[in-house]
Amino acid sequence: MPQLPTGSRAALSGLKVVDLTQYEAGTSCTQALAWLGADVAKIEPPSGESGRFASTNDKKLDSYYFILMNANKRSVVCDLKSETGKATLKRMIEKADILIENMSPGGIERLGFGYDIVSKINPRLIYAQIKGFAPDGPYANFLSFDMIAQAVGGAFAITGDAGGPPMRPGPHVGDTGAGLHCLIGILAAIYQREITGKGQRVEVSMQDAVINFNRIVFAGQLMTGKPVERSGNQSSLGAAAPSELYLCQPGGPNDYVMVYTTRAGNWHWQRLLKVMGREDLKDDPRFSTPGARAKNAKEVDALVGAWCSTRTKIEAMETLQTAGVPAGAVLDTGELMQDKHLRERGMFAEIDHASRGKLTMPGWPVKMSDSKVPVRAAPLLGEQTAEVLAEWLAMNPQEIADYQKQNQAAS
Repeated sequence: MPQLPTGSRAALSGLKVVDLTQYEAGTSCTQALAWLGADVAKIEPPSGESGRFASTNDKKLDSYYFILMNANKRSVVCDLKSETGKATLKRMIEKADILIENMSPGGIERLGFGYDIVSKINPRLIYAQIKGFAPDGPYANFLSFDMIAQAVGGAFAITGDAGGPPMRPGPHVGDTGAGLHCLIGILAAIYQREITGKGQRVEVSMQDAVINFNRIVFAGQLMTGKPVERSGNQSSLGAAAPSELYLCQPGGPNDYVMVYTTRAGNWHWQRLLKVMGREDLKDDPRFSTPGARAKNAKEVDALVGAWCSTRTKIEAMETLQTAGVPAGAVLDTGELMQDKHLRERGMFAEIDHASRGKLTMPGWPVKMSDSKVPVRAAPLLGEQTAEVLAEWLAMNPQEIADYQKQNQAAS
């Protein structure tokens, strides 16, 4: 493991995590724990986690998908279909602080590692599970991915143009959102364990996580007594103007700026008029109140759109924000990845992957004054099997060699 600077200690240093996750929801949680300094041992079958090969552009190399989701972890090959593999996992659980899994419903129980069994193996263990639907609900056995969770959690229903079909939002709030909700529960359980000395079970369903992300939308339901409708770029709590994307120079697919003024008063609008050189409209009854502007949104959009159309999206954003008007340029993945400040801040970090070479990936957004963990490349399959078994279970070289031979044979 890379050493932290002298005198520095990461926030979760010393915590051992058994990672039985796959794809995105669970791996987001364990990656966050690793970025906070925990020792995350990713348990993989001899063939590797399925995410290693999902969406890869080269079947001989780990997918970028896997690399982005598993930075800062260590990979341990453990065949859970064999008695040797199960025995090794049991020994690791005895040493662990946290176990996380997001297998299909009933998968962990079929392997013999359900909470009722594992809590007896290690009463201090925090046992975390992420499922698509609540384990005690009517859909407990249903499968889920990010798109499914966003559909059943209400995100699709509020996304899209008025009168148009539902649309999937871009961010992965169903998968990664569930993982980060699970992280919050785990951290709370760690704190509680310091008081009680006991571990506990932490459960998060992806449907529940999406609902929580969308909770402000339910204010609209409460206000009207009706389901909240899709409203394009407008606020779900009521129309505002301007509240739209406006095309900028040179007119490319992402050359837009979002301009929004508050529904709570006129100060943003008055500043916007001054920037546009249209203070003559200050007392125009069509625009004198938030409600009036909403009713005359087409006229507002024409005014703001004409002003934006002569500037680049960055010029428009900077000019408006400097004047105190909320605005944001539509930044694509390339612009974000090349942003100098974001790189300096660590939101994008260069890693040197064993098979992919040097590449840039998103980093961890939580900054802490006394806990700094550098971004490390995702592991190759089983890359740290020997060192983890030696550190966690005190296996000697011969025992490790025998173990690895059995796992290779099992594959």
